[in-house]
Amino acid sequence: MATHPDNLRARLEDRADLLEATRLRYRALRGMLASFFWKQRVRAQFELLLEVARAQPEVDATLAALKRRAAAEGWPANAAPMKLMREVERLREDVRRVAFRRLPAEGRPATLGEALLKLEETVLEAGPLLGRHIWARAVELLPRNLPELRAACAAAEVFEHVFKRPAPEGVLPFTVEEAEALQRALPLAETALAALWQRLEHFDTRGQVKGFLQARVSRAPQRVPRSGPELLLHAAFWRGVAWARLRASLEERLAPVVPADAEVPALLVWLAAREGRFERGAEPRMGGPGPFAPEAPGPQPRTGGAVGPRGVGVEGAGEVRLPACEVFGEGRAGLFELAAQLAALSRERPVGTWDEETAWARLWTAAQRARGEQGEDVERLRDALRLFILLRGQGQTPARLFSPERARVPTVEIGADAGAAVKDLPALVHAARAAAWRGR
Repeated sequence: MATHPDNLRARLEDRADLLEATRLRYRALRGMLASFFWKQRVRAQFELLLEVARAQPEVDATLAALKRRAAAEGWPANAAPMKLMREVERLREDVRRVAFRRLPAEGRPATLGEALLKLEETVLEAGPLLGRHIWARAVELLPRNLPELRAACAAAEVFEHVFKRPAPEGVLPFTVEEAEALQRALPLAETALAALWQRLEHFDTRGQVKGFLQARVSRAPQRVPRSGPELLLHAAFWRGVAWARLRASLEERLAPVVPADAEVPALLVWLAAREGRFERGAEPRMGGPGPFAPEAPGPQPRTGGAVGPRGVGVEGAGEVRLPACEVFGEGRAGLFELAAQLAALSRERPVGTWDEETAWARLWTAAQRARGEQGEDVERLRDALRLFILLRGQGQTPARLFSPERARVPTVEIGADAGAAVKDLPALVHAARAAAWRGR
């Protein structure tokens, strides 16, 4: 008979719900493990097994604390809280005894929670008694309450929210706030999905389940996911969509520099802030005042700055600095800034008044930060600057500095190939500026 709620909560406070739920779970689990076909029943109730195993440390601590309180306050033996605690303790011992009986004597765990997790592993490694279809086996291997599955679904919810809606061409598909959520969700999804695939590989020794699910990862979900395999496929699909959209956006804004996967989360908030997707005058929120501060004092843009295809001023876009972080240092951050400046100046003709000298100053500042960097990305940036020096933009109307519309066939002039032997990035920017002004 259930204990009266008023009497129970008066003594046990908020721990009454935990003990009542534990009592019901223990009863169900004891019946499962004591039955003749216990492995088949466990396969059908892996979620219950995991729930009891993960709650066991909290249940043990609660029982110990309540026993100390009962002894200190002199609770009567026939009180409702005492009866509940005794019943839970008795059921716990019953479950412990039958669980240990199902495990081999060698390497037997010391605690009930560890024993239940070991029991799950034993059942999964044994495989089904009479064989199962692949999907039924996948449901066994992926209970819905796996922590890794919950983490993957939480990340997929962020990806679906951001990338399911249509976005105009050339516009970042996320705001600063959404970029912060993506920054947290990307590594969470990678870690969780890797753990889930590893779990399948461990228990499915023939590889049938893993291969079956991986072949369906690219299919768009057609209904709300309910089972564990459906949740995995849903999370893996939206993770793939997120990376495809992010790589396309980064290639458009940072070419020819190619960021590594580990660097992508650290770039998202900066790119969103750089394009002015947050409310005008507001700082991007990063758990504090925000690391993306305006540049050091320099030439100030004039009013009526140029507006690019995203509706973001070229001058305003360059004011947001990318700080160094754990995944890349100061030089690499400068390399990304330089690439972003070059990409922005390689697009359509600006609208309105444009301070070209300020744009060159920002290019030179970013090149100074990246001065000590080496590698393929640096070489590609050098090639882009050398190409501009050879082509030398022309015309009085301020078009994009690196736009093909400003190029003409180079003539034989002194210094026309000034950047051919130069490797220093700031020096190449200075030579490119000189080439641009020579053509006026």
